[in-house]
Amino acid sequence: MRVLLQSEDGDDYLEGLLARELPALALEDRHLCQELVFGVTRNRGLLDWLIGRRTGQRPQKPPLVNLLRLGLYQLFWLDRIPDHAVVNETVELARQFGFGPQSGFVNAVLRGYARERDQTRLLIDQLKVDEPDIAYSHPRWLCERWQKRWGALALRRLLEWNNLPAPTFARVNTLKTDAGKLLTQWREEEVEYDFIHHEWLEENLVFQLKAHPPLATLPSFQQGCFYIQDPSTLLAVEWLDPQPGDRVLDVCAAPGGKMSYIAQIMRNEGQLVASDLNPKRLRLMRQNATRLGITCVQIEETDGTSSPVRASGAAETDSDRFDRVLVDAPCSNTGVMRRRVEVRWRVRPPELRRLQQAQVRLLRQATTRLWPGGILVYSTCSLEPEENSEVIKAVLDAVPEFELERERLLTPIQNGVDGAYVAVLRRGGT
Repeated sequence: MRVLLQSEDGDDYLEGLLARELPALALEDRHLCQELVFGVTRNRGLLDWLIGRRTGQRPQKPPLVNLLRLGLYQLFWLDRIPDHAVVNETVELARQFGFGPQSGFVNAVLRGYARERDQTRLLIDQLKVDEPDIAYSHPRWLCERWQKRWGALALRRLLEWNNLPAPTFARVNTLKTDAGKLLTQWREEEVEYDFIHHEWLEENLVFQLKAHPPLATLPSFQQGCFYIQDPSTLLAVEWLDPQPGDRVLDVCAAPGGKMSYIAQIMRNEGQLVASDLNPKRLRLMRQNATRLGITCVQIEETDGTSSPVRASGAAETDSDRFDRVLVDAPCSNTGVMRRRVEVRWRVRPPELRRLQQAQVRLLRQATTRLWPGGILVYSTCSLEPEENSEVIKAVLDAVPEFELERERLLTPIQNGVDGAYVAVLRRGGT
């Protein structure tokens, strides 16, 4: 499984843990470990359904459940590990973790499913029709709302998308290179790539990386020639349309994917203020800015919505206002479940309204930072109306001098990219 270093996914906790605890682990074993962790997390609901069929739904101790999940994932999702190795290693792990008395039970569950794999897969195929939330390991409440909005067929397509490993996409950093030079360098570095096309992207701006050595080892990465970024994240910056010489504010900017593309379009000419409240992500954004050769950015540890001058009670100055403001709001991440595999188990219905309140507050505060006639872009990686169109409606009702120019929801099932919502608001007046 690929690890996206200094990307929109931020620091990879598992990669860091492996580097600290098992630095001598072979690359192949490291990849297997990552696949097991992400695969079990992604398919946890179905794995627990399989376990429940053999236990009569009786509760088991969490460590024992995790061992069964690991074994079953290898039996049903991986084909390069022999069944006997899966069973023997899982039973041995059970003994090592103090479940010696239960090792026979572990052995029986795994061997039983190894014998009945074909029959079980037929049951899973039927489950995809009857109970897709279980078959595809998604919360039932989320499946119900998606099916109501898009229908059963589209729901299954979306669930299947979320359960696929996410490809790696790289945006060319034209502050350092151009597409022709980068592709030549990639070929020398044994990077396999493919061209991609979306109507909101410039030609030869983003490429899919099909195979490559570890990204951090590539000279082209170290030299800042590219940034790892899904194509969907670029629509917000395209619609922001920053120009060289503009004053631009990027709110909730870390780890810096949109910030770096804004600077790239501005050709490092003008003033770009990027703010965030997370110190760890701010460090990553500073590292990204340095690596990518961004010199027009001022990085601040604030929420970016209220100026220091206004907060202190002093008179407002020109430095408080901007030509363009981007609010990339914290959200439920329901549009990027393919990349953030834990989201499906973390998000709950009440969180959508809680997030909506925070998003409305953030966006309303951001409206005060624009000059008359200025552009305000709001974006999320959520598919949910509560966090998207309903936020925009609430802000327009509260701040009538703004008007909605356009909005768009990108979805995996319609656009073949991660989910993203973008809305463009313009402040009236002169």
